[in-house]
Amino acid sequence: MPSNKKDKPRYSADPTHSYGFLTPRFWHGMGLGTWLSLLATRQCRLSPRSMLTAASITPVSAFNSMMGVWSNFRYGRRIHRQVLAEPPLFVLGHWRSGTTLLHELLITDPEHTYPNTYECMSPLHHLATQRYATPLTSWLLPSKRPMDNIEAGWDKPQEDEFALCNLGLPSPYLCWAFPRNGPVHSEYLDLRQVPKRSRRRWQALLKLFVKSIAVARNKRIVLKSPPHTARVRWLLEVFPNAKFVHISRDPLKLFPSTLRLWKSLADVQGLQPNLPEYEWMEEEVLKNLVVMYQAYREDRELIPEGNLCELRYENLVADPKAEISRMYDELSLGDYARIEPGVDSYIERTRDYQTNRFELPADVKARVRDRWGIYFDMFEYGEVGSER
Repeated sequence: MPSNKKDKPRYSADPTHSYGFLTPRFWHGMGLGTWLSLLATRQCRLSPRSMLTAASITPVSAFNSMMGVWSNFRYGRRIHRQVLAEPPLFVLGHWRSGTTLLHELLITDPEHTYPNTYECMSPLHHLATQRYATPLTSWLLPSKRPMDNIEAGWDKPQEDEFALCNLGLPSPYLCWAFPRNGPVHSEYLDLRQVPKRSRRRWQALLKLFVKSIAVARNKRIVLKSPPHTARVRWLLEVFPNAKFVHISRDPLKLFPSTLRLWKSLADVQGLQPNLPEYEWMEEEVLKNLVVMYQAYREDRELIPEGNLCELRYENLVADPKAEISRMYDELSLGDYARIEPGVDSYIERTRDYQTNRFELPADVKARVRDRWGIYFDMFEYGEVGSER
């Protein structure tokens, strides 16, 4: 990364919404104990702008804890007894590889459902409060995601990794709360070095969260969190009949887009003074892909035949209907005709959407090729990142 602070940082974030202290951060969904623990274990030097945000999280987290007790009393037994209508469908892939696009297409199926933003932000009590809270608080949210201008809102699909954070589980995503301190909980990316007892707790809370979504809407639940790409073996222990769809993309596009995403999240979710470059992120992005795909390469052999489909972003964008139809056939998800009207509608709504464009310097291209050789090889991308 460039060291001259006067230079414009590479792949800089460009938030499209002013995140004031009233705008909910994901950390607003924590219980009081989880929030105080986060403050106690991190060097939480706050920026003046973020002091009000942090001050607002404390009473909200106390509310979350109280409502969590009530929700557990009201729904706990029902959640534990809930039987899933269908095994979950996991969307796998690196950040910015097209997982959001694929997720959005899959949830147009009327027989699918998903964890929405409110449920991921309020996992302790969403069953008790969602009906009342979302109409009253929707004005607090930005209309677009800051990293890619995709529509945002309480009802939009969200990564369940944020729900796991708010349930008190360690996660690499917690780095965005205090980005000055660099990466945290890297061992939870693939869970391989996590003690068995802690991993069992992670699995149990994921299962409870998924079952809580089924209590609200018992259909096939489509889950999308990039870290799950490295956790297939542990997901199969919880959901042995789960289905998986993986999407890959030109790694020379993944790298700058992921950096921009991470910086944007640190800017809008962080509670510390902004850094112009977040110098630790480039190395962390490079390292994380290798960890993810070493794990995925080992674990995908464990997936039962007929429960994994692999797509390429480039093909999905070029002919989404053909790729989704192929996926439905390979995963035995049912008649594609059921989802076709929704796919057509989504394509029409997003026809004018433009992806971000990046020009990588030659030295960065060389570094990506060198460090991410596993990805180039696994998904057959050419030497310059184009398809062979």
